[in-house]
Amino acid sequence: MPGKRRFRPSLLLGVAALAAIVLTVSLGNWQTRRAEEKLALGRDLDDAARHAVLALPAGPVDAHDYEFRRVSVRGDYSARHTILLDNKVQHGTPGYEVVTPLKIAGGDVYVLVNRGWVAAGLRRDVLPQIRTPAGTETVEGIAVVPTSRILELGAKTEEGSVWQNLVLARYAKWSGLKLQPIVLQQTSNAADGLMRAWRRPDTGADKHRGYAFQWYALATTILIAYVTFSFKRAT
Repeated sequence: MPGKRRFRPSLLLGVAALAAIVLTVSLGNWQTRRAEEKLALGRDLDDAARHAVLALPAGPVDAHDYEFRRVSVRGDYSARHTILLDNKVQHGTPGYEVVTPLKIAGGDVYVLVNRGWVAAGLRRDVLPQIRTPAGTETVEGIAVVPTSRILELGAKTEEGSVWQNLVLARYAKWSGLKLQPIVLQQTSNAADGLMRAWRRPDTGADKHRGYAFQWYALATTILIAYVTFSFKRAT
């Protein structure tokens, strides 16, 4: 019958559509897994917060025994080994996170303490003055394990005390210090003028869910388009 449409799929178009659908669904699944990972981290942090505060010893520890736990440590800061992590923004203001090693009392092992945030000045060549407590301090914070898998676009990742990222192995080599395999995000108060407002690890789960929805929607659109264009007018 003239004008009647029949389903006459193209092999080449079908292969291309299938490949695109597989790719977009895979990307959607990856974003879904990322969202679940962020939520799981948040649950781990909530569980850890309900446990008692752990005392960090001077001897080496297993990072996984302390990760996301509230930790207390006593020792002395080594101010000369302080570094500033660049490109940290608070409320739209650029600045740095201040990281200083603390020599744990009773040994020769240090733990890195992320002491908080400080605003950058108007001139990038003038660094902010950081007040570091003198004498033995008791510091409490949340233990985190920095990732060693970081995408760095340039070869120059450190300029003096200003670093783009914190990698424990790199810092240990630079400083010559023996380090615990964790970093403390300080939560205890100190008269140093730094801001301590740490983000929860599950921040961004909704963003990953949104990306997943977009990929799944694109896969559905490709399928509908393939089926629609496969119906051709009979001759």
